[in-house]
Amino acid sequence: MTPLSHLTSTPGAHATRLGAQLLPDGRGTRFRLWSTTTTLAHVRVDGTAHAMEALGHGTFEVILPVGAGARYMFVLDGADRPDPYARFLPDGVHGEAEVIDFGAYGWQHTDWRGIALRDCVFYELHVGTFTPQGTYRAAQEQLPYLKELGVTAVQLMPVAAFPGQRGWGYDGAALYAPFAPYGRPEDLMAFVDAAHGLGLGVLLDVVYNHFGPDGNYLKAYSPTYFTDRFQSAWGEGLDYAEPHMRRLITGNARMWLGDYGFDGLRLDATATMQDDSDVHILKELAQEVHHLGGTHLLLAEDHRNEPMLVTDYGLDGIWVDDFHHEVRVTLTDEHEGYYRGFSGSAPELAQVITRGWKYEGQFWNVEGEEHQRGKPADALEAPSFVYCIQNHDQIGNRATGDRLHHDPQVTPQEYRGASTLLLTLPMTPLLFQGQEWAAGTPFLFFSDHHGELGHMVSEGRRKEFAYFSSFAGESVPDPQAETTFEASKLDWNERDSGEHAKTLTLYRTLTRLRREDPVLCQRSRRPLSAGSAGDVLWVRTRMDSGERLLLWNVGKQDAVLEALDVARPANVILHSEVGLTETLPRPGMLGPGEAAIFGGGAP
Repeated sequence: MTPLSHLTSTPGAHATRLGAQLLPDGRGTRFRLWSTTTTLAHVRVDGTAHAMEALGHGTFEVILPVGAGARYMFVLDGADRPDPYARFLPDGVHGEAEVIDFGAYGWQHTDWRGIALRDCVFYELHVGTFTPQGTYRAAQEQLPYLKELGVTAVQLMPVAAFPGQRGWGYDGAALYAPFAPYGRPEDLMAFVDAAHGLGLGVLLDVVYNHFGPDGNYLKAYSPTYFTDRFQSAWGEGLDYAEPHMRRLITGNARMWLGDYGFDGLRLDATATMQDDSDVHILKELAQEVHHLGGTHLLLAEDHRNEPMLVTDYGLDGIWVDDFHHEVRVTLTDEHEGYYRGFSGSAPELAQVITRGWKYEGQFWNVEGEEHQRGKPADALEAPSFVYCIQNHDQIGNRATGDRLHHDPQVTPQEYRGASTLLLTLPMTPLLFQGQEWAAGTPFLFFSDHHGELGHMVSEGRRKEFAYFSSFAGESVPDPQAETTFEASKLDWNERDSGEHAKTLTLYRTLTRLRREDPVLCQRSRRPLSAGSAGDVLWVRTRMDSGERLLLWNVGKQDAVLEALDVARPANVILHSEVGLTETLPRPGMLGPGEAAIFGGGAP
């Protein structure tokens, strides 16, 4: 094999095109790496080693007459080093990379232009546990079900390559390579394409705040990707001031949105993305993403309640913990861990809904932290608040992966009441897989680390929960056991019976009401008000097109509506235990956990 002539450019231009890139017109593949510690670099392609030319500034390159499907490994000063910019790692994060032709997949729905945040009903899913098969193809087969459910945007938990055969994906090691056990890159493209064909957006959860403890080779190429200026609970701090690290992140976002057609990204733990550059990495990400054309969304997972993520940095929305926490504490009276910062009750829920989040500068003294938390969110409109009553963290970070409705204190009526609140607020709702039928399966923390690392993960999980009163350390499922992963897979057979079917019917009704009701379809905080009357939460929306009032009884006794000091429209529109209705099951009464919506006319 004879190398073809190489291309040269400035050092900065190399950074976003590291790895293996097919050249146009079948002229071969350019292999390029950047390293501050390497003297001699080679690339071994399909078993044959080829010297790479040093272009200066740490860049090495060679062009070879090979095409898509070729397997390769970089060799730095005689040591094999997987490509951290690999577009596919079929044998895992420690193996050879495969050259990928991103132009080979034939997109069917090229007229898709994205989805506005105001139109989103998110459905978060984990590819490995969403279906028995745990693949992109199997998940694709369920897309018509999600469309019929009333979901408008699917959010995939991270798919960037991580070690082992199973995991949540937040220990990603190779950001540019989709996780091979889920399927090939073209399978992921087909999933996104099929979703677009059904009118569904697709977002991807990405982790730009740390790398997993196994399988990331960036430091072997250059230690300057990382810094000790910042600390991370999950590993070395990323140095976004280093141009190559910065371009690794921004280039990765462009790849998912451009080559794979994703409609947006959910940015994991943005509070830990510390950057002392002149332009914060989050602001640059927002600028680059929004310049791509079409509609692309950026959502932050951020507990700080900082509106500047939207107003200054230009992100589109924020996952808001406060709403989830207040709902959970109201229903379960749980006060361990960060739930200590929440009181629970109808008045507390009303305050969160009215203000957008609870903490807007109040003192936070929980889990060893003492500081003021949050700022007022008056500048944010409703879609920028992503609300949920379940998500992967709030279930999976519990010792036994129990969902909200699994708590013995939470009745089916209370769960359906909470669901009614979630889906009729103008804020952006997020559902977690199986939530819509009150799935009986847990969502546990699981991983597949080998050797001592795997043992440390298992022991650490037990110790993490040893001091919680609700369970003993020995009852915590081993995250390394394959049975823990298998137990987290949805049981699709249960959704058509009993309380599961009743809950699923309500969810379908609620998403339809959210979409079609002339008042509930609005997405502004301005017509919204909330308050409480005893144990009854009320949420009112007044517009020119009408008025809607939601009442949710979060108490343990019947609520007599006539005794409430709340003006009520004449007509009943929906009851959480009946669905669309014109009369309450028990006239004038709202049972414990039940919710009802009243209006000036039928939807």
